[in-house]
Amino acid sequence: MMRHPRVWMGLMLWLVFDSAHAQWGINMSPGATEVSRSVFDLHMTIFWICVVIGVVVFGAMFWSMLVHRRSTGQQPAHFHENTSVEILWTVVPLLILILMAVPATRTLIEIYDTSESELDIQITGYQWKWHYKYLGQDVEFFSNLSTPREQINNRAVKGEHYLLEVDEPLVVPVGTKVRFLITAADVIHSWWVPALAVKKDAIPGFINESWTRIEQPGIYRGQCTELCGKDHGFMPVVVEAKSKEDFAVWLAERKETAAAERELTSKQWTMEELMARGEKAYNTACAACHQPTGEGLPPMFPALKGSAIAKGPAQGHIEIVYNGKSGSSMAAFGKQLSPVDLAAIITYERNAWGNNVGDMVTPKDILDFAKAQE
Repeated sequence: MMRHPRVWMGLMLWLVFDSAHAQWGINMSPGATEVSRSVFDLHMTIFWICVVIGVVVFGAMFWSMLVHRRSTGQQPAHFHENTSVEILWTVVPLLILILMAVPATRTLIEIYDTSESELDIQITGYQWKWHYKYLGQDVEFFSNLSTPREQINNRAVKGEHYLLEVDEPLVVPVGTKVRFLITAADVIHSWWVPALAVKKDAIPGFINESWTRIEQPGIYRGQCTELCGKDHGFMPVVVEAKSKEDFAVWLAERKETAAAERELTSKQWTMEELMARGEKAYNTACAACHQPTGEGLPPMFPALKGSAIAKGPAQGHIEIVYNGKSGSSMAAFGKQLSPVDLAAIITYERNAWGNNVGDMVTPKDILDFAKAQE
């Protein structure tokens, strides 16, 4: 009678683990590039070598313990100063290491060969976003997390790509060797896309190189893998691979957008236009620290609502947004945002949340300030 509860319990456990088996993976994936498959093959080669070593070593141990146990009356043999044994346990590990080193070296040479690239992209890590610059193409932009704050704050159902979605993905053409020049502007970050087998530290003052050649169009996601501050977990990487034809169209459109953005600096802006653009740019670049309500997270991230900076002289407000504040978490946004977005954000901060200063900062004011800094 006591067997029935155990039988039912075993059956339930079997059903639970069997149903979860499809979602439970412990191995690497081959990835989407030739290099990623080489890394996977190397991983599996080393894994099976380790399996064989484990079977031989533990098999010998268990066989010795079973066959030569004391209860059978066995007498231990002595191998003091046995030259053959010493040569054997030196030569065999050396041969194993050589067997593992050859494919590993071949794969490492492939990983580090960034020569003959067809497209160069500079990747710069910021707290907490990525900046992509297509060298020689006059195209550059920031890539920010686009997961809604409602999902992050558990006020909405989390989406399929929670914390792995951005407003501007890195776009590359398929069948093209793309070289990445990876650095950082503030602290150490790490640019990682598992499917491409690319993982490089982004270090201020240094440039690390990597490359990829994606074979099929698609979207490949990754993350920053270096603990870089409060919002480290909110710094995803999204790479979109397009056909060469679609990439050419996208690049032409980005060049037109960049040219149009430069023309906006000479436009005569109204308060309403700056406030609308400023709210959008603020929620992208500033809300993570100072909150959408402007109330901040004191003491590290002070409130802007009713603050002396936001309600004080415009020149002082421009100064701290453009150059940041030394010794604090306030980053310098002068090189991160366009003059239009800087002007819009400052105007928004001075007139939102009841601040109502009533003045507006124009892109020309930002350009004049930047010129005075030179």
